[in-house]
Amino acid sequence: MNLSQDLSIIDLFIQASFAVKLVMGLLIGVSVMSWYWIFRKWFAIRDARARTEEFERDFWSGGDLNALFQSAVNDRHSAGALERIFEAGYREFTKLRGQKSLDPSAVVDGIRRAMRATYQRELDDLDAHLSFLASVGSVSPYVGLFGTVWGIMHAFRGLANVASATLSAVAPGIAEALVATAIGLFAAIPAVLAYNSFAHDVDRLSVRFESFMEEFANILQRQLK
Repeated sequence: MNLSQDLSIIDLFIQASFAVKLVMGLLIGVSVMSWYWIFRKWFAIRDARARTEEFERDFWSGGDLNALFQSAVNDRHSAGALERIFEAGYREFTKLRGQKSLDPSAVVDGIRRAMRATYQRELDDLDAHLSFLASVGSVSPYVGLFGTVWGIMHAFRGLANVASATLSAVAPGIAEALVATAIGLFAAIPAVLAYNSFAHDVDRLSVRFESFMEEFANILQRQLK
């Protein structure tokens, strides 16, 4: 086998030491999982943004609140995050406004608490698995570097049994070590980019949810007067 054949990616993996193979396999598995969650979160956030925009159009078009509430109740499983926040707030409003012993400020506080609880659940759902992408982005290069260091150590140990150190003797060991670093970067870079993008999108949705909650609470407060 000549040097160019020795340096093919598959041959480098086959000839690598067990520790380097383990590092490469781990990084490949982590990369596959990160891509799975990248696509899942991309679709989830895109859907949440579309449903939020649709509900905002329906809400601010001046439609009847009771009709919007019934629609949210009937389509609870397919409703968007903002629609569920609205449902929680309006449900609490209809429950508390009939209690004559409560003053308007207590009713509004109850509405805000109900919406805040739903808001936290929806935000936790949008944030789910983002920490995994952050961990992949921060840890994978170091795992790949560990494989590189181990591979170089293995290559230099092999030189002890060689009379003269030539490029053909050193290159395969160095190359297999560098492949581990390359796989680590291949796993880390998409995860970092996806995490930053998704975190930004979730923050923007969070601001929209909070703004809606305040405006909706003010609308319900005016109905109590």
